[in-house]
Amino acid sequence: MNVRPLLAAAVAASALFTVAGCAVSRGQETIGAYVDDATITARVKSRFVENPQVDAASISVETLNGTVMLSGFAKSVTEKVAAEELARSVHGVKSIKNEIAVRP
Repeated sequence: MNVRPLLAAAVAASALFTVAGCAVSRGQETIGAYVDDATITARVKSRFVENPQVDAASISVETLNGTVMLSGFAKSVTEKVAAEELARSVHGVKSIKNEIAVRP
C-alpha cells in the first residue's frame, strides 16, 4: 500500500487547521487572504510529501500574501532546487524566498 498520498492529505489537513488561529494578525488584509496563504502552504507541503526528491520533514513552508518562504535543510543543491520548483508550481504562489541551507 502506498502511504504517500495519505500522508500528503494528512499534512495538508493539519496545515490548514494548525494555522487557523492567527488570521489577520500575520499581515494579511483579509481573512480570505489568510485562507489563501494557508491553502498554498498546505499544497506546497503536499507536493513535498509526494515527491521522493524532497524530504518534507526537513523543509519548512510559510506563506504570506502569496510569497512562499522555504527554510530548513536539504541534502543537496538538487533537493533545494526541486523544493523551489515544486513550490513555484503551486497555483497562487506569487514569489519564492528560498532560504534552504544545503547540509550533506
